[in-house]
Amino acid sequence: MDMKKYCFGIDIGGTTIKCGFFTAQGELLEKWEIPTRKEDKGSKIPQDVADTIAAKIQEKGIVKDEIAGVGLGVPGPVGEDGTVHQCANLGWGIINIKNIMEELTGLPVQAGNDANVAALGEMWQGGGRGFSDVVMVTLGTGVGGGVILDGRIRAGVCGAAGEIGHIIMEEEDTDAVCGCGGHGHLEQYASATGIVRMAKKKLAADDAPSSLRTLETITAKDVFDHAKAGDQTANDLVDMLGRYLGMALYNIAAVVDPQVFVIGGGVSRAGDILLNAIEKHYNENGISALLGKEFRLATLGNDAGIFGCARMLLD
Repeated sequence: MDMKKYCFGIDIGGTTIKCGFFTAQGELLEKWEIPTRKEDKGSKIPQDVADTIAAKIQEKGIVKDEIAGVGLGVPGPVGEDGTVHQCANLGWGIINIKNIMEELTGLPVQAGNDANVAALGEMWQGGGRGFSDVVMVTLGTGVGGGVILDGRIRAGVCGAAGEIGHIIMEEEDTDAVCGCGGHGHLEQYASATGIVRMAKKKLAADDAPSSLRTLETITAKDVFDHAKAGDQTANDLVDMLGRYLGMALYNIAAVVDPQVFVIGGGVSRAGDILLNAIEKHYNENGISALLGKEFRLATLGNDAGIFGCARMLLD
């Protein structure tokens, strides 16, 4: 008889490490955070994670035989064998985090890219619930994503599948440089910082009246708020954002043909005005078999990663 009753979902971020303690049926029993200590090239992180897991095991009075293992989300590409192919946010080079954590914890470990495991979490218990073929797009400071087919993460050979933010949209646009060093990537238009960049560029390009001109500083939220209030320039910017995302997501659909796109990250809090803009442009110019996809908002917020980490173990 299977004695496994519990598991851990650990989502390692650049500032904090989010931790979840789950039943083997996927119920979240408790969640907490510890700081991410990035000094010394992130060398303290694995031991910190092992220590917090050990402390929780002791606190709960359980034994390791009752634990299915630890699911780990990492902010960088992770291969199927658990090898991290450099993680600049944590200071890691190429390391096998699965092997390191199994040695430190004495438990089975599964590791994946943080955006991929968040997509898995949303498929399981969030905006993609009820579907098995899901593409998630995370619109925050950058643009990330994850591809789930037949209920499983498709990470690619180097763990870089789902790097949606680096789809090339405008190769001639050399005004700004993407964080990766490239030009014209989706992230430069559809991230929170990209939306602000586009707004400033549009306001400088013409003298059309706009309530955005009254703001000392502009945020992505401002653009959506002013669009909802009827400002034409802000509405033009939302439409432009919808065009970039709609085009990118159609191109993704032409390769993986998912059932649903789940939109998450801070920018997704704009809600229906964002979904409607994406859907409009997605359906403008394509083959009938790919049109009419579902577009949904993510619902798990910052907990998507720990849910996805748990799901990797419980699948």
